[in-house]
This record gives sequence, C-alpha cells and structure tokens, in this order.
Amino acid sequence: MTDRPVRLLIADDHPVVRDGLSSMFASAPGFEVLGEASDGAEAVRLAAELQPDVILMDLRMPGMDGLTAITELARQGSTARVLVLTTYDTDSHVLPAIEAGATGYLLKDSPREDLLRGARAAARGETVLSPSVAAWLMNRVRTPAPQLLSQRELEVLTLVAAGNTNREAAAQLFITEATVKSHLLNIYAKLGVSDRAAAVAEAYNQRLLTPPPA
Repeated sequence: MTDRPVRLLIADDHPVVRDGLSSMFASAPGFEVLGEASDGAEAVRLAAELQPDVILMDLRMPGMDGLTAITELARQGSTARVLVLTTYDTDSHVLPAIEAGATGYLLKDSPREDLLRGARAAARGETVLSPSVAAWLMNRVRTPAPQLLSQRELEVLTLVAAGNTNREAAAQLFITEATVKSHLLNIYAKLGVSDRAAAVAEAYNQRLLTPPPA
C-alpha cells in the first residue's frame, strides 16, 4: 500500500459545516480534500469527476438527499467509500444508508480524532460506526419488527387471495360477513390501498403472503 493521502469529497448543504470539515481534514496529515458538494446530485457528479477515496456524506440535504446519492453512487459502480456524517444517531436513514452501501456512520459532533480515524478506516473498506449508532442498530436488530397484520387479518387476506368471496371467507373462518368486511377495511388502511386486488398485491410485495407454488 502506498503512502498517498486519503482523497476526500465533502457533501453537506451547510457551508459552515463544509468549511469546518474541509479545514480539519486539510490540516491533518494523510488527507487531501478534493472538493465540496452542497447536495446529493453535486456529490454524485463530483465523485465521478474527482474519483475520491472517501465521501463524507450528510443525509439531510435539499434536492437529492444523501440516501439517494448513496444509492446512485452504487448504481454507477463508484469505488468511493461513503462515510455518513449526521447530527442524528437514531435517524430513520441509518439502516437504509448502510443497506444502500454506506461504509460507516458517524455523528458530526464526534471528537476530531474519531472523525480522522473513521475516514482512514473507511478508506481501507472497514465498517465505521459511532458507539451510539452501533448501540441503536443492535437494539433495532434485537427488537422484532411489529407484525403489520394480525393473524386473523392474514387469514382473511389469504382466503381473499385464493379467490374467495367475503361470504365464503366468513364461512370458512366461522365469522360473519360483516366481520370479514371490517377486517378488510383494516387491511386496506394498514397497507395503504383501497381495494381487494391492491391489498393482495401489496401483501405479496411486502412478503406478508407467500405466492402459491407454480
């Protein structure tokens, strides 16, 4: 491995934050700041043009946000490692950002040495997580996701997916037709749909139902 500096691209919509990060890394040994971007679209364009080793990416930016930019960089086959820098350690984008291809996730108020160490580790392809983010992710993994549909609603939807009418579903489940209709209305609300066909399609899409074998 050569001793060339870690080449950085900084993407954040706040000029003060960009200036602060740029000054910090430019003054640290072993780093070279290639450029700055004020939104995700500019980050994607500059990444292709400058070929940085690491992109320090904010998530909440106007226009194309950081998550979309990470997804687009992956789609384009960018070799840059993305190190997310955010203000929030419980951001709803934490998991999607990592799933989209981010190498790490640090808080903007992390100590200077943690940011420098994190950028170096990201350049080596290592996963970088601030302690609070790591703890939050572990908690998310250990806590089972809530069941979207109740067992009875799944039974109703399974029968509907099989082509049964409300009356036929009611007879098989030993409940009234009105109860079946009530369950269906709850299913529509939970899935964000307005009819039976859309409910079945969305249930398959979310893998709440398993298509019958061909």
